[in-house]
Amino acid sequence: MATTSERPNIVFIMSDDHAAHAISAYGSRINETPHLDRIADGGIRMDNAFCTNSICAPSRASILTGTHNHVNGVTTLNTHLDNSLWTFPQELQAAGYQTALYGKWHLGHGEGHDPVGFDRWRVLPGQGHYHNPVFVDSEKGIVERGGYVTDLITNDCLRSLDRRDPDRPFALFCHHKAAHRTWEPDPAHFTMYDDVDIPFPETFRDDLEGRAEVVQAVRMKMLDLDPIIDLKATVPDGLTLDEEIDWRYQRYIKDYLRVVASMDDNIGRMLDYLDEHDLTDNTIVVYTSDQGFFLGDHGWFDKRLMYEESLRMPLLIQYPDGITAGSVSDDIVTNVDFGPTLLDLCGVDVPDDVQGRSFAPLLRGETVDDWPGSMYYRYWMHNDWAHACPAHYGVRTHTHKLICYYNDPLDQPGASGPANPIEWELFDLVKDPLEVDNLYGRPGTEAITAELTAELERLQLEVGDTPYPAAS
Repeated sequence: MATTSERPNIVFIMSDDHAAHAISAYGSRINETPHLDRIADGGIRMDNAFCTNSICAPSRASILTGTHNHVNGVTTLNTHLDNSLWTFPQELQAAGYQTALYGKWHLGHGEGHDPVGFDRWRVLPGQGHYHNPVFVDSEKGIVERGGYVTDLITNDCLRSLDRRDPDRPFALFCHHKAAHRTWEPDPAHFTMYDDVDIPFPETFRDDLEGRAEVVQAVRMKMLDLDPIIDLKATVPDGLTLDEEIDWRYQRYIKDYLRVVASMDDNIGRMLDYLDEHDLTDNTIVVYTSDQGFFLGDHGWFDKRLMYEESLRMPLLIQYPDGITAGSVSDDIVTNVDFGPTLLDLCGVDVPDDVQGRSFAPLLRGETVDDWPGSMYYRYWMHNDWAHACPAHYGVRTHTHKLICYYNDPLDQPGASGPANPIEWELFDLVKDPLEVDNLYGRPGTEAITAELTAELERLQLEVGDTPYPAAS
């Protein structure tokens, strides 16, 4: 085990609802993120990083605990993290790291739910506000502050670095509110993109024909955006339906990209600080988001579904002392693996009951013969009030995806009935990377369906989850 003075520092930056395809390092068609690209250029871009439940609180709980949601108990937005559970920041703190958290928590507040494992924290209550936000501080309680939330979170992080003990390693967690709904830009980016039309995604006009009925019924279309709250304008008179949908997309996506631009600028401030204080070489910088997001893909906004744009997490990691600059990996990793990986890189042991696995060897460019070629996903919050997304689980491999919409609330907090008939989707990700052709039940797919069904059952057994009886 490395001594405290030899261990790398950690700067863990996590945003909210930031899709990988809104980052230029991932080939975005719609914007540029020069400072996030610095992390990719200086380290590794993980192309197949996935969440195990595409919704904020459950994903955050899985990142912290290294376990799936049926284990850590945070299955929906209405379940809070029991802070008596093990988390990897606690392990870093116990190993001598200076730990601090600033920004979004979203895992409950008060006794039993406040952040633990951090020497100091200052977090937004619930979702928090973009402008003049209130924070809850571990030492001062409620703190009212003027300014823009992305700037304020960054200021807190930089101040924390200024006050650190230079003789001990640090683990700084910078959790941005952006790019969460309702996408309120700061003054510096308020008119960005005013004079341009943002390209539409290839699947923007997807009519969802052939997809599961419960998928066709989700309330995540452009017409489901509130004109005043989300789009900050009334719908112009005289538009056809298609013209209104296009207008709504442009209003939505421009504000989304504006809050991302502010975040990218502030991440640049963080990277500059590390450079200026000679901390870059021995600091692991991680950038991720709690899940992906639909940016008009399939005509949708939001997340929750196991489709690629929602399932995929951006994951960029820079560590000059340990990762070759400009690396790319297409190995499958999930959010339960993040904590074990960081502990491994820091020479800190991982408890045996943690479900995630360190992918540190992949970061070093090593071939791991038994590395998983599939991942397991489960969304529990059936028919939630906002978006009516169905409860489902599934398996994704490098080439295919099988999804079972078991469509039952199962008495989960925040889920609602009634239960719907079970439906399935099968996608060939090689021939159909945009997931517009549901192959389930087609002649000739019997073998791949059986193979994926068996893999789904194997993964459920491996992680200790219970299959839906009627779907087995």
